[in-house]
Amino acid sequence: MTMNTTEAIAPNPLPRLFVIRHGETPWSLSGQHTSRTEVDLTPRGREEATRLGGRLGGLAFQQVFSSPRVRARQTCELAGLAATIKIEPDLAEWDYGDYEGKLASEIHQHQPDWNIYHDGCPHGESPDQIAARADRLIARLRVLSGNIALFSHGHFSRVLAARWIGLPVPIASHLIIHTASLGILTFDQNRSMPAIELWNSTGDIQ
Repeated sequence: MTMNTTEAIAPNPLPRLFVIRHGETPWSLSGQHTSRTEVDLTPRGREEATRLGGRLGGLAFQQVFSSPRVRARQTCELAGLAATIKIEPDLAEWDYGDYEGKLASEIHQHQPDWNIYHDGCPHGESPDQIAARADRLIARLRVLSGNIALFSHGHFSRVLAARWIGLPVPIASHLIIHTASLGILTFDQNRSMPAIELWNSTGDIQ
């Protein structure tokens, strides 16, 4: 899926949401679940964010929103979009509760069949709670217009995409997302049906 840059910056009464996962961190590299814990980008993560800025350089954004977490804000800053950044708490990562900082392999030792999209996290957010948060954010974003940048996190971004097109939370498990990757949530050609135009892109925007 590709997009034309000229088309992207043309006036558009409907929002086009650029969903951006933060760059690499020590915990994303190790596979540790990271929600509330504040971790900085690695040197590679900073390079990823800077390259991302080059990819987005030809686009005009009407609004820029970021998760409150440092890693998301650093990615936004290094991408060159910090001048108009607004902190949006609903872009924060899925609250992992008791699983904060743990590897999936550690969790599966005690709960072999655990799947976050079905089971949620003890003392964290459930699938119903994360769906409600995503839906609440989508309701606010849909009344905006033009290109909107959203700097967020892996699990939440996947849920946001699934809920954007009206699918249940477990579908998000099929939407792989890498660090500093880009997705675009928009509408179909008839401007009536929510659609995913681009997902998990780490290459140039055509």
